[in-house]
Parts: sequence; structure tokens; C-alpha cells
Amino acid sequence: MRSLWAVEKVIFTYIAFTILLMVCFWDKQVNVTQMLVMRLEVVLLIIAMWMLYCWKPCKLTRLLRVMALMISLSWFYPDTYEVNRVLPNLDHIFAGLEQHLFGCQPSLLFSQKCPWGWFSELMCMGYVSYFPLMVTILLYYFFRRYKEFGMASFVLITSFFIYYTIFVILPVTGPQFYYLAAGTDKIAAGVFPNLTDYFLTHGERMAAPGWSDGFFYHLLEIAHNAGERPTAAFPSSHVGVTTVIMLLAAHTRSKRLFFSILPFYILMCFATVYIYAHYAIDAIAGFLTGVVIYWVLRLKAKKMELR
Repeated sequence: MRSLWAVEKVIFTYIAFTILLMVCFWDKQVNVTQMLVMRLEVVLLIIAMWMLYCWKPCKLTRLLRVMALMISLSWFYPDTYEVNRVLPNLDHIFAGLEQHLFGCQPSLLFSQKCPWGWFSELMCMGYVSYFPLMVTILLYYFFRRYKEFGMASFVLITSFFIYYTIFVILPVTGPQFYYLAAGTDKIAAGVFPNLTDYFLTHGERMAAPGWSDGFFYHLLEIAHNAGERPTAAFPSSHVGVTTVIMLLAAHTRSKRLFFSILPFYILMCFATVYIYAHYAIDAIAGFLTGVVIYWVLRLKAKKMELR
């Protein structure tokens, strides 16, 4: 009860790893003070919630402790850009691979082939369901399968930091940033220029396609304006994490839960490509890595006897 949780140790390890990277590329870092302050805030938050739980160990303080870790995820996501933008951009490689596999750029063509307002709203709804799905699965385990709540929170939160680790060493921005920087005329012609360190100083993105007056479109834009950065494209953590969520839902053996969130999962997988957030290969890799990450972390949780 009085020790740090495994997932909190994962976060501390991630913080140490990213600080080491910052030191290695110190001369290129832009917002060092901001990055270090954010890490200190996370450490203090974890310690504060740990002390609260030690003072009053109960279900409520355990839930608050987990939710505090969930909140920190939104701080670490844009931070991956601050770390990886000092590395050469790799989008030309991934866009070229996309062209080789599909003979086109699915992200560029998807919205053109399906321009209807209702379809756009479905795609945007699927994409913005990301965080509600996380909260739903955690609360389900907390209220209905409390004995496995520790396992579920460990698997879900740790999966994020596995993806964040990949993102900080693999600088791929995705279509919404790369297409704009390279020029859609070149992309359509199958020309994928190497932008090297362009995103070290540029963060402009293409507006999402679809019905710009739609309710879910506006929610998507709010989310993007708040935290989207030219980072974290490969593999798609949106697809990967929601795959983990679906497998956690399947583990409960609750058909009502599983089939209630399944439509949002399907929409999510397609939406990542539709709104220019990811290449199709990102979504495919997200699914495959999500399955692997889930089973590896489940086995790890079982070995540690997390509850």
C-alpha cells in the first residue's frame, strides 16, 4: 500500500529517459525550462496523490490517484514534439511506403471520395470519443470488476508511455503536417521531399476535411488546437490504445460493454486516416502494436499480481 505503483515507476522511467535525450541534444532544445517544469509538476502530482492515498487508503483515493495519472497523459503528448523535433523528420519515408503499398495516399483521397456531411460527423465523432472510451473502461473496472482495476489501469496507462517512447525517437508528423509542408500537388504526384529539420521551427497543419459546421467537427478542432503538434504519427496511438481498450472490454466478458463501444472503435480506426491525422500504415501498425502491447502488459500484470 505504501509503495509506488508499477505504472508510476513506468512514468518516472519515462521522465528519466526523456531528460537523457534532452541532455544529448541540449544545443537544439527550444523550450527546456518548460519541459523540465512540466516533469517536476508530474513528479509532485504523483507524490502528492501517493501521500493522500497513504493517509486515507480507500477506493476513492485510489480512483483519484489513477485519474491524476490519466490527466498527466495530456501533458506528455504534446511534449513528445518538444523532444523529437531535434531529430530529422521521417515522413518522406512513411509517405513513400504508403504509396508503394497502396499505389496512392489513402489519407489524401478518403475525404474526397466521401465528402458528405453526415459521414464527416461520424468520423469526427469516432475520433473525439478517444478519451471518453478510456474513462468508460476504467470506470467499468472500478465499479464492476474492482479486483482487476489495478491491472486495467496499469495496462492502459503503460500502453501510452510505450507509444510515447516510440514517438520521441521516431519523428513522423503524419499527413496533416507533412502534406501542407510538402505541398499537396507534390504528394498527389507521388513526390515526397525530405524535410529534414523543417518541423524544428514549423508547426502549421492542414484543417481537417469534412463538414466544418458540424458539432463533432468543432469538438475535433478544439482538441487539435489545444494539444495537437507535428508528432506521434507512427504507429497510431489512437488506434493502438483503443485496441487495448477493446481487449480490456473483451476481458470483462460483458457483451453489453463490448458492443456498446465497438462502433466507436471502428469509427476511430477509419477516422484517423479520414481527418489527415495518420497514414493508413499508421492505423494498421496501431492495431498490430495494440494487440501485442495488451498481451505483454497483461502477462506482466499477472506476474506482478496486480489487482
